Amino acid sequence: MSRPFLLQLLFTLCLSYALIPVAMMENGATEGNNSRKPHIIIILADDLGWNDVSFHGSDQIPTPNIDALAYYGVILNNHYVSSLCTPSRAALMTGKYPIRTGMQHSVICPSEPRGLPLTEKLMPEYLKELGYSTNIVGKWHLGFYKHEYTPLYRGFDTHFGYWNGLQDYYSHEVIEPVTNFRGMDMRWNMEVAWDTKGNYSTDLFTEEAVRLINAHNPDKPLFLYLSQIAPHSGNEEQLLQAPPEEIEKFFYITDPNRRIYAAMVSKLDDSVGEVMKALKNRNMLNNSIILFMSDNGAPTYGFLNNYGSNYPLRGIKNTAWEGAVRSVAAIWSPLIKKRERVSNHLIYIADWLPTLLSAAGRSKEKIGKIDGLDMWPTIVSDETNPREEVLINIDKTYQAIRNRKYKYVHVQTKESFKWTGDSGRSPTEKRSPYPPETVLHSKAGVAIASVTNNTAELNSQKILQLRQQAEVHCNVMEKEKVACNVRLTPCLFDLERDPCEKMNIIAKKPYVAQKLKTALKQHKSTMLPPNNMNNDLKADPIRWNHTWVCWQDPNPNVTIYTRKIDSHASISVTIAFCTVVLSLILVFYSYELYKSKKCSSPVHEQSRKRFLTNKSDVWKEEDLALNDMSRTI
Repeated sequence: MSRPFLLQLLFTLCLSYALIPVAMMENGATEGNNSRKPHIIIILADDLGWNDVSFHGSDQIPTPNIDALAYYGVILNNHYVSSLCTPSRAALMTGKYPIRTGMQHSVICPSEPRGLPLTEKLMPEYLKELGYSTNIVGKWHLGFYKHEYTPLYRGFDTHFGYWNGLQDYYSHEVIEPVTNFRGMDMRWNMEVAWDTKGNYSTDLFTEEAVRLINAHNPDKPLFLYLSQIAPHSGNEEQLLQAPPEEIEKFFYITDPNRRIYAAMVSKLDDSVGEVMKALKNRNMLNNSIILFMSDNGAPTYGFLNNYGSNYPLRGIKNTAWEGAVRSVAAIWSPLIKKRERVSNHLIYIADWLPTLLSAAGRSKEKIGKIDGLDMWPTIVSDETNPREEVLINIDKTYQAIRNRKYKYVHVQTKESFKWTGDSGRSPTEKRSPYPPETVLHSKAGVAIASVTNNTAELNSQKILQLRQQAEVHCNVMEKEKVACNVRLTPCLFDLERDPCEKMNIIAKKPYVAQKLKTALKQHKSTMLPPNNMNNDLKADPIRWNHTWVCWQDPNPNVTIYTRKIDSHASISVTIAFCTVVLSLILVFYSYELYKSKKCSSPVHEQSRKRFLTNKSDVWKEEDLALNDMSRTI
């Protein structure tokens, strides 16, 4: 075999090998056809109170962009979550109740060496198999003590945001209350984003979400998980933070803390508008699903109080009551046939994994054993709801479950938790009444109207009608109230008649209570123990250049992330491989040339010329054609 032929053969093989990933990328070496898979955008608010979106009836904090999603889409008025950040996010990502993963008790503290178990397959991993680009912006809060627990190793292609549960909105520092450890927590993928200091977190996350949308190829399905910081409180030294000009808009709110909170919610609403506008500008909105929800209710008082309001619901974040676990939620998509309505179907945050995968073309049978149910037919066409029961949680502090309209609660804490939070309906506040036109003229409203055929149906009158339907009223009269002494006995409520949990009916319906108690016992038999751990002093950021790092890694200060090989990476690897192979061949020929360099006959000159140029004086036409082709590739 001649040496030129060997070179050409190796070049052709390398080129063919390099083109395989390109073909896979073009034809979709993943399940299904990417062309019509919907873009999926989840916008998760943090500690947003039930009463802090204006589509629930309050005029105090206008949220026109969030309202546009709700009124044009489906308002999910019986949407349940866990009562805390980490358990809710674990349920969202796995499709399982937190008791199945050991994530049911409390949140992950900054110096706590634990995370969502690596045995669990997460939503972005499923979506990657379907050809999606997967991106998270904002809060993670599912573990980072080792790099394997961070977003880039759990199915996400990119992450801009923070690993912990909160941060200062400007310095992006996290202060752990128990240990007083303090460190920076803001990252571009695995790199510390020092250049973001001084910039408002909510705006940073909005800008990155818009940048991702603008840079995305609309022909490939996008999964964007915008896990916003707002309106979660910051560190204890400064709980509430918002730009001064935003705070000034809410001059009519008398409580200065509530005024700042309103500004934080307003920036969250702006974020929704910017994302919707970007999707419209990229012609992606006509094939998108946009889900907005809160991870739990607001902490209206006590530890890390953000001055939110769950009115008129009972309780606060980290309790078993409706104010903690009945979440603000709405969904919009042109794929939904029956839009512009309020849905009272029971739905749980774990349902979103099978529901969104169903919308993307994967059946639940290919997911495995989970607790989530496919709600897509119910959402699209208002079909019969498959969910009758929601396990709210089983923990050492409380147990609670809902089946249809009945809720069983057994709490073992000293405080029974009352009804707190600003009603937002005070006649003394000098503000304008709710203007439906602002919803229609909002960025989200304008964007949706541009791609929706039946927009003429949504007008000011319809908006006010939907708003009235979405508002919760406490229907129990004072004389009908029956106290619930939760520390002594369990309690039972009829949530259809009594959504505010004021009338304990366990004495009237003991058989219902027994049925729900039995259901709790069955769930408890399959429960994993909580995987909480003691704080690890080695996590102290002062040891790691004042940053929160994967402190149990062998070398925490070194960025060790290497993107998993995909189509693009395969091309890079192939090119590098071919370069090495060809370099070795050139070295071999150089050595051959060196051995024969004492000879200077015309034959050797001809060989040298052929080696350097791959041409001889006798140059065949087909060789010339091949060489010209190789230069154009």
